Amino acid sequence: MLHKFTNSLLLFLLTWHIAVGQGNDLIQITDLAKIITTTNQEITPKGNQVLFLKKFVEEKGNGEYSYKSQLWVSDLTAPFVSRPLTSSEYNISTFALSPDGKQVAYSRPKDNKSQLWILPLEGGESQVISQEKYGASNPVWSPDGKKILFTSTIPMWALEGQPDWDNPRPGRAYGDEPNYKAIEAGLAKEEIKANPDGTLEELRAYLAKNTSKNDPKVIDRLNFLGESDTNPDLLFSHLGIFDIASGTSEKITDGFQNFFAADWAPDGSYVLASSLKNIEHPDLTNQTEIWKINPSDKTTSVLFTLENHRVGNPTFSPDGKWILFGGQNLDEPSYNMGMLGIIKPDGTGFKWLTESLDRSISIGAWADDSQSIYFTGSNSGGFSLWNVEIKNSKIAPIISGPVGVTSFDLKGQKLVYSLTKIENPSEMFTSDLLNKNATQITKFNEGWLAGKKISKPSAHKLNTEDGFVIDYWVMEPIDKKEGVLYPTVLEMHGGPSAMWGPGEASMWHEFQVMTAKGYGVVYANPRGSGGYGKEFQKGNYRNWGDGPAADVLGALEASEAQFNWIDKDQLFLTGGSYAGYLTAWIVSHDHRFKAAFSQRGVYELTFFMGEGNAWRLVPNHFGYPWEEGVKEILDYNSPQTYVQNIKTPLLIKHSDADLRTGVRQSELLYKSLKILGRPVEYVRYPGEGHELSRTGAVHRRIDRIGRIVEFFERYVQHP
Repeated sequence: MLHKFTNSLLLFLLTWHIAVGQGNDLIQITDLAKIITTTNQEITPKGNQVLFLKKFVEEKGNGEYSYKSQLWVSDLTAPFVSRPLTSSEYNISTFALSPDGKQVAYSRPKDNKSQLWILPLEGGESQVISQEKYGASNPVWSPDGKKILFTSTIPMWALEGQPDWDNPRPGRAYGDEPNYKAIEAGLAKEEIKANPDGTLEELRAYLAKNTSKNDPKVIDRLNFLGESDTNPDLLFSHLGIFDIASGTSEKITDGFQNFFAADWAPDGSYVLASSLKNIEHPDLTNQTEIWKINPSDKTTSVLFTLENHRVGNPTFSPDGKWILFGGQNLDEPSYNMGMLGIIKPDGTGFKWLTESLDRSISIGAWADDSQSIYFTGSNSGGFSLWNVEIKNSKIAPIISGPVGVTSFDLKGQKLVYSLTKIENPSEMFTSDLLNKNATQITKFNEGWLAGKKISKPSAHKLNTEDGFVIDYWVMEPIDKKEGVLYPTVLEMHGGPSAMWGPGEASMWHEFQVMTAKGYGVVYANPRGSGGYGKEFQKGNYRNWGDGPAADVLGALEASEAQFNWIDKDQLFLTGGSYAGYLTAWIVSHDHRFKAAFSQRGVYELTFFMGEGNAWRLVPNHFGYPWEEGVKEILDYNSPQTYVQNIKTPLLIKHSDADLRTGVRQSELLYKSLKILGRPVEYVRYPGEGHELSRTGAVHRRIDRIGRIVEFFERYVQHP
């Protein structure tokens, strides 16, 4: 009997060992916490090293995790030794190398406020140098290395004077009640007694005191919704300068306007920044200009403005002869491409450089010879790197294809960049300026990826009847066998102007998990997606449902025709944000899916304009509901209009603090389906916002993916 038991135990242990070994070959749900990314590269002046931020997740045990952002340095010659410069106990948000490369300034929290720190790179401890009441971040060294420009965010109540725009509270004037937040901060004195039974002034003082405690919140803004809380207070970004020798700082901008994305003039005599003097309330305009600030006398003036455009992020060329900036036409803000332009230091000589590319560009970096600029942008399922010559606006691709350049820097003839590939979500590489002889620097993800089975997408195109060309990709289940049918998930992106592809990092893990669980994956970039130019992006104007749904379903049907392993009777559907909308739209018009998961979506468009902080999508894509014919278009495009047609088992997910799309949207859809007696389940995550799947608490991100798998497993029949 003992011998028989021993053999059975050995057989069990052997079987268990084989099963565990096989499981470890697959991407696991908890592998989400193992992904490491690198960003914010800055090459040292000598060109022999690069500083960067390493972003990772630290496991604390008991299912608890924390995000980390740590400053690292790596050699740019083999064997590319990398080492941390700061402890992982605290997080680094921004940093900048001194001109001589001997020190690095960075921002990290101290006493719950971001402050500036300096670390000598030749040895020594970090020292905090700023003590700004409203914090300090975004350090920028002066050209002589003697001063550091920084940004502070100051609430409106702490600023002196009154703005130029009228008080948005009807019948009220600025200064007709005590500023209790300023009084509490020692910036003002209490001169009126708060008394609910007193004079009108005393009653207003009483009400103002309650408001100062946010009990209640008095809202007079148009953009009062943040990402996870209401924001009745206006905040203004201002610039300050820290003097290294004296150890003192002074504010160089003031008033009821924002100054940000600043850069020093080559001789250090003045500063350029993005700004706009607000004649009307800041919530009513998206325009910005390039402003000049003289630190010596703190005078400010407009250097460059372009009618009906947003321009900003000025950066001087190394030779000081040109200023690079980013901009966008505001006629159609949801569709017009972001562009790069240049002007001379006196504000003349303006021209766009990237207008011919028809891709949305945000910011670029000068080559050392000041004759060209390198820049990135979304492009056909990847994030490409280009070069543009300033003399003739000639654009040349440097890195393109099914990869994603997520950040980069260049110095001399060296280029350093972070790259997303099918095989690896993020590693850092170095090459020459043409990306020849590219060599991998980091191997942060290679360790845990060793031996893992990766499903690689195949790329395809779909020509629609109305003239669009749709990119889509198909991923096989891991260990697919010939002649066997497999369940398949149609995954859809949000935005609606986001873009997916092999070079897009955010879905790398989820797609690999689904293929590891035995599902095929199909995903597409329907009309409205970014990365394909203005006309393609505008393809969803007043058409959020019919057109994009036809595109993704067409991609699925084309995949079924091409791949005989796709089980047409075992199809599943999911998407988040706009794709949460599209999930609900599809299952209210189509019944081919065994189950669907709609995440953080919007389902009633008129109400969405009133609830979400992304409300401008409604007027930008459809018009205002009170305009002629628009309400009918919004109703037609709202999935809630067709809720009675939904029969597919549906899992609905939202987060309690999601103010981008608003939880009432999902409550309405869930309650309607529950009343109708349809198979529906609702998941609400506490304390999370719209970005749960990307930046939420790690254990909740793991839970989210787990729920996708578990819900589909209720209805799937695996081979």
